[in-house]
Amino acid sequence: MSKRNAVVAVASVLLIAVVAVAVLLPVPYVTMRPGPTRDVLAMGAGKQVISIDGRKTYPTEGSLRLTTVSVTSPGDSVGIAEVVRAWIANDEAVIPRDAIYPPSKSAAESEQESATQMADSQDVAAAAALRLLGEDVTEHAVVAAVSDGAPADGVLKVNDVIVGVDGTRTATAADTVAAIRDRSIGDTVQLTIRRGDQQQRVRLATTGLENPETGKRFPAVGISPGVAYDLPIDVQITLSGGIGGPSAGTIFALAIYDELTPGALTGGISVAGTGEVSADGVVGPIGGVQQKVVGAAEAGASIFLVPAANCTEALGADVSPGDITLVRVEDLGSAVKSLEALADDSAAEVPTCG
Repeated sequence: MSKRNAVVAVASVLLIAVVAVAVLLPVPYVTMRPGPTRDVLAMGAGKQVISIDGRKTYPTEGSLRLTTVSVTSPGDSVGIAEVVRAWIANDEAVIPRDAIYPPSKSAAESEQESATQMADSQDVAAAAALRLLGEDVTEHAVVAAVSDGAPADGVLKVNDVIVGVDGTRTATAADTVAAIRDRSIGDTVQLTIRRGDQQQRVRLATTGLENPETGKRFPAVGISPGVAYDLPIDVQITLSGGIGGPSAGTIFALAIYDELTPGALTGGISVAGTGEVSADGVVGPIGGVQQKVVGAAEAGASIFLVPAANCTEALGADVSPGDITLVRVEDLGSAVKSLEALADDSAAEVPTCG
């Protein structure tokens, strides 16, 4: 081999090595693609996905599918080749990693947060469905988490119900936070709590925490407040597959409403959708709506319920015209009205995206 050829050969090997390293080197992005759907009116793991005790239920038809996205897991990374492939694909998205997994949280914390959001969404969905039916559902502020080493550590426990702060009743988590933050750092606050059947008062000195966005410090006792609901029925939702997040709330609420009312809400067709729901029935926006629309179309759904705030984005989903109708949803009541209208007449005029 000539000297020149040897140099070319070595350079080629080095170039290949550099390209290989560049392709395999992790980049600060995650990919998002259509995930599986689940019919929450069907059987799952040998039993109904949604089971209700304490109230008469009615048989139904059709399907109500929650939709998901498959996102790079918090413990994994992607290389340039994967990012380029996902960027080219019409039904996938590339997102900055920090937008999905904040660097301040570990992989385990991100996964736990997602699981907690899913569990909370089920309780909220039941409350929303019952309120739509005219039921009186009372909510309470509860202790969702206690920070290690905080004033509340060893004093308060997860699921303690917070009845009041300094003698003033606090019905919601927001009320509790506002009452504590109305004090000065170092002040002592008295919390009235209910643990099981026992009500008691505890006194805690506030400590200062920094707001990462403003840099300002505010008084706190080291708890994460949550919300619990006094439901007149027992609702159990059984899902497999590690599905997390709050975005199935709207579909859960519609399924609960469907089972508690005569007739089939869907009219026997396949309906899919997404959207976080509040206890008052307001449907909020979520992420990955384009991928969810694609997943729903692939699963055979003919109707997709879209949170109003996601409509513009949903119109960009990689589906053929006529494959699936995007129904615009502001709240749970409007979703029910649209589905009832379509059940009576598949050509009925209902609010849509676009």
